[in-house]
Amino acid sequence: MEKTTMEKGDYKNSAVLFLCISVFALLVRVAVSLHPYSGAGNPPKYGDFEAQRHWMEITLGLPPQEWYRNSTINDLSYWGLDYPPLTAYQSYVHGLLLRYFHPDSVSLYSSRGHESYLGKLLMRWTVLLSDALIFFPAVLCFVTAYYSGQQGTHKNNIAWHTTIILLSPCLILIDHGHFQYNCISLGLTVGAIAAIISGKELVGSSLFCLALNHKQMSAYFAPAFFGHLFGKCLRRRNPYIEVLKLGLVVLGTFAVVWWPYLHSLNSFLEVLSRLAPFERGIYEDYVANFWCTTSIMIKWKRLFTTQSLKLLSLSATLFTCLPSVVQQIRYPSSHGFLYSLLNSAFSFYMFSFQVHEKSILLPLLPASLLALEEPSIFQWLIQFALLSMFPLLCRDKLVIPYAALYGIFILLYNAPGWKQDARERSSTSTAKSLLVAVITMISVLLHVIYLTISPPRRYPFLFEAIIMLLCFSQFIAVAVYTNKKQWMLSKQHSAPMAKEKHL
Repeated sequence: MEKTTMEKGDYKNSAVLFLCISVFALLVRVAVSLHPYSGAGNPPKYGDFEAQRHWMEITLGLPPQEWYRNSTINDLSYWGLDYPPLTAYQSYVHGLLLRYFHPDSVSLYSSRGHESYLGKLLMRWTVLLSDALIFFPAVLCFVTAYYSGQQGTHKNNIAWHTTIILLSPCLILIDHGHFQYNCISLGLTVGAIAAIISGKELVGSSLFCLALNHKQMSAYFAPAFFGHLFGKCLRRRNPYIEVLKLGLVVLGTFAVVWWPYLHSLNSFLEVLSRLAPFERGIYEDYVANFWCTTSIMIKWKRLFTTQSLKLLSLSATLFTCLPSVVQQIRYPSSHGFLYSLLNSAFSFYMFSFQVHEKSILLPLLPASLLALEEPSIFQWLIQFALLSMFPLLCRDKLVIPYAALYGIFILLYNAPGWKQDARERSSTSTAKSLLVAVITMISVLLHVIYLTISPPRRYPFLFEAIIMLLCFSQFIAVAVYTNKKQWMLSKQHSAPMAKEKHL
């Protein structure tokens, strides 16, 4: 009886603690949302804020069959929908909220470029609600699943880990500053991960399919999900039945989401063509990935056709994520699954077609889930993820929230009370510490230079290129380390694994 009472008390304390962290995380998001957004007051196309508002206008004013179709009613050259159907449904639901309180903000045709105070406030609240209803509960589910059954886990560690995930500065700056809804697809992904490590593979598969159907960039995680689930199926009593069950869940989820577009092949292809923007080229802007970084020396767009570049990027992406997938097929484990998610996302970020600065959010997600296991790697990755997005956030006039969130993260990372792995700290050599200090100083210096010095006229994007090169080098170093770490986990499973009994 005493043990049961204690368990109930622990549960209650944990719930109160999560609620307090969540309230603080939401207040931080509200503070960031008071600042400008992408394309504020910048006609004729404005920016991502206007794109999201325009999608609400389109989904409210037109039938689903017209949402992805170019016409005189729906000009796709002006922020046409280019995400899967679940994003369109989300836009419709959020549009209902705006139409109820402020119809002019989503009125078909006449609301283009709408920037009234109430309209902007309602748009900000749709992101906050999405975070509170999807991402936050998913994080709670993950933390509960991840630490359940672990003996001797310090409560301060759990609290620190939860705080680090919910207050990830990059996600807050992009969703609540720049303006997007990554919290939905990432929240669905976290929920899928939580379900899978809890042994609920069918639920996890369905949630991940929903994430894919919200943003196609969720495919960054697809190889890891495939490798882990397939590896677990092979160890069940009836592997063929297990694979069939997963396949039916995947097909069923996709069929439900895509139902309005399955009545004809033409409608299906219209949506599909909007999800693959190959006409934009293999890269845009200055993204810290392989194609953009090496374009300084190799002019990929001049030397190769788009078709050749598609094959090159696909081959490089699959080749680099293959070792991670194979490791999970051979030795599936919850721990290895998280590393596989990180490594797969890095492969896509580095080598896939048409990567954006904001895509670094995808490797950051599994890195945050591994933050207690790899605190130094997570801190390093956050530092250069922020730097890689700095030019974008400067254009959005988000320097103040950028600096504030950077400072909050440093304070949280160095907060007393949580126990960082002593082996990791003791293994740091003097030479490594010196190298880290030098690279950090260069990073700080680049921030100052970018804000205070104008680039040479002949090289207007010189500073962006230097930032890109530095960040790319650090992302590569992290990816090599995490791939190596994932394969080191195989030693723990080198003994023959007994097949699971199918329940």
